[in-house]
Amino acid sequence: MATIGIELPQVGESVTEAVIGKWLKQPGDTVEKFDALVEVVTDKVSMEFPAPHTGTLTSIFAAEGDTVPMGAVIAEMEVDKATAEGAASEQQAEAPAPNRVGTLIQGANVGPTGGTFKDTALEEQLANRPPQASLAPDSTPNTAQATGRVYSPVVSRLAAANGIDLATVTGTGRGGRVTKQDVQAQMATGPSTIPAPTQPLTEDSTVGEDRVIQPSPIRRMIADHMVKSVSEIPHAWSTVEVDMTGLVACRTAQRHLFLERHGADLTFLAFTAHAVARALRDNPLVNSSWEDGKICLKGRVNLGLAVAAPDGLVVPVIQDADREGISGLAQRIAPLVERARSGSLTLPDVQGGTFTLNNTGALGSVLGGAIINHPQAAIVTTESIVKRPVVIFGPGGDAIAIRSMMNICLSFDHRIIDGAEASEFMQSFKRELEAWTADSELN
Repeated sequence: MATIGIELPQVGESVTEAVIGKWLKQPGDTVEKFDALVEVVTDKVSMEFPAPHTGTLTSIFAAEGDTVPMGAVIAEMEVDKATAEGAASEQQAEAPAPNRVGTLIQGANVGPTGGTFKDTALEEQLANRPPQASLAPDSTPNTAQATGRVYSPVVSRLAAANGIDLATVTGTGRGGRVTKQDVQAQMATGPSTIPAPTQPLTEDSTVGEDRVIQPSPIRRMIADHMVKSVSEIPHAWSTVEVDMTGLVACRTAQRHLFLERHGADLTFLAFTAHAVARALRDNPLVNSSWEDGKICLKGRVNLGLAVAAPDGLVVPVIQDADREGISGLAQRIAPLVERARSGSLTLPDVQGGTFTLNNTGALGSVLGGAIINHPQAAIVTTESIVKRPVVIFGPGGDAIAIRSMMNICLSFDHRIIDGAEASEFMQSFKRELEAWTADSELN
């Protein structure tokens, strides 16, 4: 028999880490190849990771709730000698990054937010991936400290909970690394150098009249993703008012017939997705990202739709949204939103997004500034459609009329986009929305 390490596999170009949700097997359990081994949570989806081989799970290195980088060894298995030799003989090479279709622009001076993953083909691909060398339980790096030392998630949380300054702890691990045992020894023999909390903040604990709730792994991933976005992207905002009266009339007049013909509801989301996709096609700088000091103009318009799901915000993606008409988008959006809300998104459902549309109007919002979905260049929100008196300018003079009005709000990366480009995009979006009338043909 031989022991081999089990690594957390890469599951997407932009996914660099995951949270260990729940171990489905424990040390000592016999597992068959492809058995569900552990649930892992990324900022995109939750998924079950299958056992790569048949054998016995001997050690678990990453505890439930730990954040670990992709590629880290999270457990060990004992397998027969033939399996170990076969795994060792396979070439240890990282998978190539997915092809990017786009244009890179040098420099910044170009001018003015789930579901359960289940995919048999991918399970087999992941399970057959050869394991890396074994890693000690506390050697998974998490946060680089000011001292240049790197600590695992277990060590960092244990120290923070007990007021231990890790800079004062002598590491006994490999290369001087601070281990969990080192922190426990400091707790037993030395005073804390950071004031320790008087009461651990755990689920269902209370502080006075306050209740402390432990966030779910998905909520923690969303929180980390949002912090990364506002920390790395200089946000700027722009808001434009849109007259939706003609579009509302079009939807009211044709909704029933559309449902009979296409088997999908004619939603406002389908109209706004269609308008956004066309505006992005005409304003490619908004459909881009900042990558290593360069601007990457995306060659495809893959529109992310922010959907409120039970476990948190998820962003399923409509690939090549600019190639669809209203009917095509309506038929693609309906099942995608349903999978998002039911927690059944697959990994392909959330990959490759180049721009995000956030329909906060469905929640009653009339004005807001969304956080950009990192690393995209912008996100737009469509707000509530509200009837109100508006001044109408016409050849016969000004008049006041009751119109259906909506605000559209753009958050954009000011490294890439200035006010002029933002305004051009917003005006394109506005024109597309205001072009509809009650008798417009739905393509």
